[in-house]
Amino acid sequence: MTDETSVKQIEAFAHPAAQAALGVEGGTTGWKGELLHIHIAPAASYEMEELTEATCVAGRGIEGDRYYLGTGTYSPRPDVREITLIEQEALDALARNDPPLQEGPVVLAPEEHRRNLTVRGVPLNHLVGRRFRVGEVVLRGGRLNFPCKYLENLLDRPLFLPLYNRSGLNCGIETSGTIRPGDVIELLD
Repeated sequence: MTDETSVKQIEAFAHPAAQAALGVEGGTTGWKGELLHIHIAPAASYEMEELTEATCVAGRGIEGDRYYLGTGTYSPRPDVREITLIEQEALDALARNDPPLQEGPVVLAPEEHRRNLTVRGVPLNHLVGRRFRVGEVVLRGGRLNFPCKYLENLLDRPLFLPLYNRSGLNCGIETSGTIRPGDVIELLD
């Protein structure tokens, strides 16, 4: 286990992508989404474990997760990754082979995509530089998550191109609290 002081995170709104988006009008508003699944892994490449609730700690991540502990694949590289999200709609599109970027449909279960939260009805690509609430926890959208060959190699499936531009959102935690599947997700500003 890594000492709390050795875990290096970049504050979400300090990331260059968030800096570019802050104060810029636009994006989608008036939506309300839902948290479907919560997953953590204690270290790099470990299987993701589904939780019925999770404690989110501002400036650190989800208690017990690899990036909270500093044991993730990318932990040595400071970045915004206290908590990561992916849209269920993107997973549904992969299962439909929409768009047809691979030989056929790719089924990616919530415990396989390596993101902490699976959400529905949340326009993640519009949340860079925005604050939003998941239940009682307030998150800051820091940067879009890009697919990596690591995930493709880990699962031995063609995921890089099909997940491009829809691989999720890396966030910082502004307000600590507990989240549970079924929690409402809504834009704050």
